[in-house]
Amino acid sequence: MESIIVALITGGLSLIGVIITSRSSGKKVQQQLEIAQAVTDTKIEELTREVRHHNGFADRVPILEEKMKVANHRIDDLEHRKENHHEG
Repeated sequence: MESIIVALITGGLSLIGVIITSRSSGKKVQQQLEIAQAVTDTKIEELTREVRHHNGFADRVPILEEKMKVANHRIDDLEHRKENHHEG
């Protein structure tokens, strides 16, 4: 009878140890997941900022290209006028 009581007490204490260890491990895993999520959120925010910055350039490039086209046309006109002026 004594050996059964000792076995139950030992088993109970072992179970309590397993539960405590399991909870502790669960808390550590939860903390690691929270840290990983915070890092991921920060990276996503930074990428979003960079994409918005890039989109600003992408919006302006066609405008700059058109302005360059107009400027080149005006330069060509001025060069043509200069050539005609020297000939005449």
